Amino acid sequence: EVQLVESGGGLVQAGGSLRLSCAASGFISDDDHAIGWFRQAPGKEREGVSCISSSDGITYYADSVKGRFTISSDNAKNTVYLQMDSLKPEDTAVYYCAAAVRCSGSPWGFWGQGTQVTVSS
Repeated sequence: EVQLVESGGGLVQAGGSLRLSCAASGFISDDDHAIGWFRQAPGKEREGVSCISSSDGITYYADSVKGRFTISSDNAKNTVYLQMDSLKPEDTAVYYCAAAVRCSGSPWGFWGQGTQVTVSS
């Protein structure tokens, strides 16, 4: 079974940076898959932040993070990273990584436990 474990969250001042990691296991090596990052702030709905496709490396970003966040993958380590720069207080949320067959049009069947990101003003 696919397992995802996030790490790297924490407390940072506005304008600072954090790098989140999503360590994945259980994928069949030849299967295409996508890893997405989502976030949920208190009282708000879950929001898709970014996604990367394993088959072609294509990346997607929400408008709210374009130009500030960068998603990347290290296939040798089975890890996907989310580099978050120029952080804003509104980026405060629990960040989750999830796995699907594709970045869009397929269900997110596996989720990590989440990691808290808090950006102070």
